[in-house]
Amino acid sequence: MSSNQVIHALYDDDDTLLSAVKSIREKKHHIEEVYTPFPVHGLDKALGLADTRISIMAFIYGCIGFSVAILMMNYIMIEDWPQNIGGKPSFSYLENMPAFVPIMFELTVFFAAHLMVITFYLRSRLWPFKEAENPNPLTTDDKFLVEIELHDNEKELNALLKETGAIDITTIEKKSDHD
Repeated sequence: MSSNQVIHALYDDDDTLLSAVKSIREKKHHIEEVYTPFPVHGLDKALGLADTRISIMAFIYGCIGFSVAILMMNYIMIEDWPQNIGGKPSFSYLENMPAFVPIMFELTVFFAAHLMVITFYLRSRLWPFKEAENPNPLTTDDKFLVEIELHDNEKELNALLKETGAIDITTIEKKSDHD
């Protein structure tokens, strides 16, 4: 049996899927991917996925936005074109900082949000005109699909999947990245 064969097990309930993933992992089978129509709470832990580091990047991106805000306001309002607005002095950045707090906050949030979205898309390899990788269109509606690698254990795996509540089990030849 070829190592590029996989089993697709289709489930019709997220709770059944979650318990099935736990059972499959307990039996030491490697789950390649799980396709769901919506996020399933606890699935990442059941699959044994590592925690995401996007929050660290959000902090870094926020710091970049905060720095850009300070540099931008200092240059525009103090160095380049100082103005007396409402009697406020324009001799130093520190004297005007209370008036600049909303701008600092907004640019911090703006940079964090936009750069996190860009990071997520790049990390997920989602870009315009990318061909869909979804193996079964039912997973965009109301079904859940678990993709498991086969290693000369098809009968054992089929029995386990039926036991866990799979409504459909299909063995397919998976395309390699080099085809």
